[in-house]
Amino acid sequence: MDCILNCSWFFNFFNALFEVKINSYIYIFFHAVLKMKNNFTKKILKNGITLLFEKRDVPVVSIIVAIKSGGNSEDLSQKGISHFVEHMLYKGTKTRTARKIAEDIERNGGELNGFTSEEITGFWCKMPQESYEIGLDVLIDMVKNPLFDEKEMEKERKVIFEEIKLYHDNPLRHIFNEIQKCLYSGALKISLIGTNETMNSIDRRKILQRFQETYTSKNLVVCIVGDADINKIEKLFNSSFEEKTCNDSLKKIILKNEIKVEKRKGIDQANLVFGYHAPLASDKKSIVALILNTILAGGMSSRLFSEIREKRNLAYAVKSGSEIAKDFSYNWIYVGTNKENTKEVEELILKEFKKVSESLDEKELNSVKKQLVGNYHISMEDSQIQMVNLLASEIHTKAEDFYDFEKEINKVKLADVKEMASKVKKGNYSLFILEPEN
Repeated sequence: MDCILNCSWFFNFFNALFEVKINSYIYIFFHAVLKMKNNFTKKILKNGITLLFEKRDVPVVSIIVAIKSGGNSEDLSQKGISHFVEHMLYKGTKTRTARKIAEDIERNGGELNGFTSEEITGFWCKMPQESYEIGLDVLIDMVKNPLFDEKEMEKERKVIFEEIKLYHDNPLRHIFNEIQKCLYSGALKISLIGTNETMNSIDRRKILQRFQETYTSKNLVVCIVGDADINKIEKLFNSSFEEKTCNDSLKKIILKNEIKVEKRKGIDQANLVFGYHAPLASDKKSIVALILNTILAGGMSSRLFSEIREKRNLAYAVKSGSEIAKDFSYNWIYVGTNKENTKEVEELILKEFKKVSESLDEKELNSVKKQLVGNYHISMEDSQIQMVNLLASEIHTKAEDFYDFEKEINKVKLADVKEMASKVKKGNYSLFILEPEN
């Protein structure tokens, strides 16, 4: 999030200094995106794996192997099992110990990590070009041949218990878990990481069953950005995985709105997060939600940053973000303030939605569009971020859509944004506040 905000600030500063040249830069950016799109390949392999590849003439290759399954397809009694499986894949395979997995990547100059989300579980590495095939071999080994050693599983369970404590004890992590619970029942009402109760209930049999049901060829997406041989990669993944369907299924997601205040000793600041439902990623209006949230709290030039921090000095941090996904979607606005100011901050947020619905003009809309397009271009500079961009786009709609972001954002009309803003009012949003007990 901080990186996005810094990028926005940089682009605005750059634009102010070089306004005369900005149109030529946009022209250059447009052709750069067109070149990237022309260098993009998507293939569905004979075993069902989806392969995404963007060719780049740089000495680095970013690779992710992702499973189209995450928290929102888990039974509530097993919440956290996808995240548990992810952890276990780093604990050793039939041919590599946990240390060997790390050494094969890091001793060859690469980076290795992974993540679990509500939609996907991903394992990625970033390698020097001359070593990318080693990275591919390690990732394939991890997702194909994990040991799930029972002793290692019990040790890792303790690690996850500590991670649960970390999420709870860190106010920012905690409030973003809680705002999702305020917005949804069903599959999303328990944190992605699980609870002590659910984690204690997961044994090796359940881990193996989850792995066998979800880690299948037709549930696999591979995304590679960099200087690599797509034909060689295609052959490698076709030979490494047999065709197998996925037995996973999405659990019911129920929308709601709730306002909740939690008190905690040992903190000095109230952490407020305001959330509201947004169109799903497949809906063209999801981009309207992105524009609306940027107008409100997308950087130091935003309306709420000006109203809450600059004019009234009520907060240091005023930020916004979006969780726009395939099966659920919401925007959030975060403010860190004094306990006594939370009601005023809430009212200021609502007041600004009303102002946007009534008085937003074309000049401000076009300025925010330029901001978002600039952020979009900056995000593509790093192959690792671009890898995630393409993967997310494939999960939500199709990867090719990512390259059309600028075209789609420029289609958004003033009336679209004003209409969406008008829907956020009393009773139509969620609020979670973590405040000092005394």
